[in-house]
Amino acid sequence: MDNLQESAGDLEAQQASVMEQPDVLPGGVQPEPVSPLLTDLLSFPDTPTLCTTEEMLEKRLLLLKGIVKSEEVYLRELETLLMPMKALRAAAGTSKPVLSSHQVQTVFYQVPELREIHQSFYTELKARVIPHCHAEEIPAQTAKRTRHRGFDLTVGDLFQKVMKQIGVYGGFIANYKKAVDVVRKCMQSDPLFRTLAESMMSTNSSEKSQTKYTFEALLYKPLDRVTKTTLVLRELVQTTPPEHSDYQICQEALRLSRSFLVGVNESSQCKREVMLTHDMRRKLVRDGFVVDATEAELRHLFLYTDLLLCTKYKAAAKGKQDQYRFSWYLPLAGLKLRWDSNQQQSHDVVMRLDSVRSKTFLLRQQLQQQTASKCVAARNRKKLEQLELMMFILSPVHRLELHSPSGKSRTLLLSSLTELEEWRESIRKLTKDVVETLPPDLLTMTSACVKLRMAQQPPLVCTRVGTTGMCGTLSVMIHFASGLQEAASVYLFVEVDGYGFYDQHAKTHSSARSLSPHWEQELSFQMDEAQNLQLLCVSHCHGCEDTILGRATLKLNSSAVSPRWRRQTLTLNKVDVTFSLKYTPHQLDPPGTSTQQHPVFCFPLEIVTQHEGVLVPHVVRCCVEEVERRGLDEEGIYRISGNASEINSLRGFFNTNLRDALTRMKSVEINVVSGTLKLYFRELPEPLVPPELFHSLSQALEEKESHSRLDAMLSLLQSCPEPNRHTFLFLLHHLQRVSERQEVNKMSALNLATVFGPSLLRPMVVGGEHDDISQAVAAQVQVIYYYLQCDCLPEAQISVLHDTDVEDETTQM
Repeated sequence: MDNLQESAGDLEAQQASVMEQPDVLPGGVQPEPVSPLLTDLLSFPDTPTLCTTEEMLEKRLLLLKGIVKSEEVYLRELETLLMPMKALRAAAGTSKPVLSSHQVQTVFYQVPELREIHQSFYTELKARVIPHCHAEEIPAQTAKRTRHRGFDLTVGDLFQKVMKQIGVYGGFIANYKKAVDVVRKCMQSDPLFRTLAESMMSTNSSEKSQTKYTFEALLYKPLDRVTKTTLVLRELVQTTPPEHSDYQICQEALRLSRSFLVGVNESSQCKREVMLTHDMRRKLVRDGFVVDATEAELRHLFLYTDLLLCTKYKAAAKGKQDQYRFSWYLPLAGLKLRWDSNQQQSHDVVMRLDSVRSKTFLLRQQLQQQTASKCVAARNRKKLEQLELMMFILSPVHRLELHSPSGKSRTLLLSSLTELEEWRESIRKLTKDVVETLPPDLLTMTSACVKLRMAQQPPLVCTRVGTTGMCGTLSVMIHFASGLQEAASVYLFVEVDGYGFYDQHAKTHSSARSLSPHWEQELSFQMDEAQNLQLLCVSHCHGCEDTILGRATLKLNSSAVSPRWRRQTLTLNKVDVTFSLKYTPHQLDPPGTSTQQHPVFCFPLEIVTQHEGVLVPHVVRCCVEEVERRGLDEEGIYRISGNASEINSLRGFFNTNLRDALTRMKSVEINVVSGTLKLYFRELPEPLVPPELFHSLSQALEEKESHSRLDAMLSLLQSCPEPNRHTFLFLLHHLQRVSERQEVNKMSALNLATVFGPSLLRPMVVGGEHDDISQAVAAQVQVIYYYLQCDCLPEAQISVLHDTDVEDETTQM
């Protein structure tokens, strides 16, 4: 007891200058867990920077010099922590012990062992590093000969030795909460111990000053050291040339450190978590990078059991510590989600993306050729990192809206619809329990983000050159789906990755409401180091939020794709989707402006279908299926005209970008869609039914025998060119379905024949003159009316049948 009183008295008597520590946060965690060692080590994004060998060795030497200084500080902290141990042990054997022998053992558990490990490490490291630091004093005339002075400096074995003893830290961390509890109880019961525990001095021999710590702050130092060790090893690997003998050893030490850190974060989460209602603890569920739509900046999102925490990376000035900063948080209780995958990027954003992609392509080509010097390559790689980060921020189009009961709302942007759905699923599962949020300690949680990121290493960008992905053109022909539980209007969304994230995506048009939707639509992707293809089956309901019915991921490799069409089936939840893939490997051309598709209006049907690889043009199928989705009960659906300017606008979208047309079509009045379909047939250079058949069809109608008339009409129809015949049949079946609802929409078969007859069927021009116009119009209407009344029309074939080199293979996902 006398020893303890003497220690406390010495504290009061000291007059040396003191650097005040910040107040301790709840739980005894200091808000200052970062030492000078970590300055500039938390680079963002986490990608290696390529330098010349000389530059790497210089950085490595500076790093090792910083490690020596940091180890010296850490050893003083451990020694300060151990200072009262002897007095407390002595007092434990008296009649009035401050702590029992068992409590002393708990408080200082594994601390002496940690001091011995780091004392040995510090001594050996300093002995190797300092002589090389003194080599900086070599005269200039011999500098050229000694610029590789750090190449023979080996320290990997020292770090490996520490990593082999890292289990000691595991014991300390497992005991940490017990030690803190003992210290807190003793501080409450013993004023003398509280005086000691609140003002523990550590002497800085070089600056002849002292730093004041609390007991709890010193107990936290070893926990903080685990993360710093991983950071240091990562930086050491990045600054060690691959040909250096330390490189492999340091990589292995880093692997051990990261593995241990992952285990620490997983096992110690419960020690730092807050107890919530329903006997639940606050745990980290998932995290990832997103773009804040309001500020158009990158954010790191953390999903906890009861809340969403959004952080932003704050790059500090030189000499200061970079860190995560709090941006916002939303409680999960009552949180409403809304998502939208149909957002269109502004023209400015599209132009910027085109420019970024072009520059990125050229830089990657230069790095692959390896013709530039090391200095130029290093600069190019740095530029590439910045361009990829910009592309990561500009490319997302999927919006996830978060609406809190308090009125606060946030909108996030993601580049992958699959990732968006994973976030939605994770949040929905947590909101089902309606866990009320306790006010979070935002400073502590945000400070912990650095440790969480180091442990989990979430991907941001990938600047690898010459990876094993696929380059070339991937064609995806979506055929049909089966297994729907109820009739629905469905579309398939396809996305392909490249260099670490999904920036290429396309979708089919929405099918008519059916249990077995058919598309027969081809999608094309220019792959650049692609490794995965993701498919999502989405149910679309006009006026409501789309619903993702299922999703799956297909690994892109030689067994999944080939130069010939290969048909296969994926199971997306309970929906089976059949599609074909064809892969053409080739060197990619530099990306230019946004890809312009071939125009469709005013062009021959044969040319349009050949470009699209189908038998029924997309514009016809899309308009027909949109009308069947929301226009069958619209009175005068093909009789009442839509707004002319909106029809021309939609016509322009179909001529330039099918995806934009599909998005636009969902927001316009249904009469605009029906008017666009009528306009397409009116503007065909040649009518859908060839003019040379007009006279024969008119004569066939005059056949008195119904059998002979039917055979003649179907035979003439069969003689049409294939695209014309199937497009005509596709339209006839649609108009029959419209006429079936004539009690509601007032469009009988005769009304429909009157509307479409003059567009679909025209007489030949003989000698510059038409036949009698009145007779021609009557014949046009009669022909179409006859076909609409026919109940044995052949089914339309939508696309060209594709040969397959293997039998259908079903992949369950």
